[in-house]
Amino acid sequence: MSAHRRIVLIAIVGALIISTSGPLVRLSGVSPATSALFRCAYAVPPILFLAWMERRRLGPMTRKGVVASWLAGVVFAFDLLFWHHAIDYVGAGLATVLGNLQVFIVAFAAWALFKERPSNRLMIGTPVVFAGVVLISGVFDSAAYGSDPMMGVLAGVATSISYAAFLLLLKGGSDRAAGPLAHATVVTTISIALLSPLFGGADFVPQWPAHGWLLLLALGPQVVGWSLITYSLPRQPAALTALLLLVQPMTTVAISTVALGERPSMLQLAGCAVVVAGVLYGSRRSPQPVVAAPGPPELPVAAAPGPPGASKAPDKPSGVPGAPDKPSEAPDKPEGEAERTTAV
Repeated sequence: MSAHRRIVLIAIVGALIISTSGPLVRLSGVSPATSALFRCAYAVPPILFLAWMERRRLGPMTRKGVVASWLAGVVFAFDLLFWHHAIDYVGAGLATVLGNLQVFIVAFAAWALFKERPSNRLMIGTPVVFAGVVLISGVFDSAAYGSDPMMGVLAGVATSISYAAFLLLLKGGSDRAAGPLAHATVVTTISIALLSPLFGGADFVPQWPAHGWLLLLALGPQVVGWSLITYSLPRQPAALTALLLLVQPMTTVAISTVALGERPSMLQLAGCAVVVAGVLYGSRRSPQPVVAAPGPPELPVAAAPGPPGASKAPDKPSGVPGAPDKPSEAPDKPEGEAERTTAV
């Protein structure tokens, strides 16, 4: 397996793992701020251990990487708060779809910030995937799903903007996996605790079985899933990672059908197929033009021998400035010999 395909596979596995986030939030049954807070708080100890192991092997992170990770943590706090409210408004499937519209923001922002011009396949695959996402969202169905679809759409768009900024900050900060995610997770936990009164408040008293689901949410999507995604981010174009992450809403719709009893329509199932086709096409590299191998050097052709006694004109390099090319002239004859020849 090539290095490119291995990185793509890692990103897809990470997207599949984080696709369980929405259903786990719904199964916990707690408020949006509570689920956002504890999914990060429970993830702090294991992710700090992974970061410590990484630091022993690679040394400390640079100041630039630490600052970028802190900023990413603040942005991710808004991402989780907005997204968990979107789940409360329109359900896990549709909220996941709305939160993954970041592919356009990431693609053009990476073009402007990192000079990563999207490939032709990626540019073609992006609108195809977006069409599938729209079908999954159910906007063409007769009955709107959710307690407050309009607020769900607004929260979902805010999630996409925060999500895009989070991915770009992680990509531009460091090429490591555990260290940046550990810094970001700690800052996210603190930020959500401070911002929770503005988002309905969080319940700081653990309850069972709600916190069992939140613990699974922390160890699975937050630690394992995001560690894989953080590893793949600096090793491929940001727009490609954003496109691959759109596998998440397709998988969330399937999980929500089984675990939460949600029944997607035929249009939504068709959207899942379109997303798969777009991701497979967009993740492939464009074929490189075949360059012909250079042939053997041409050998100089020797001039044919002239008649015996013929004089050979001296070689003159071509293209000498001020020396026009002239045909070779015969050597001058003595005057007497020339007169005798004329008289004959």
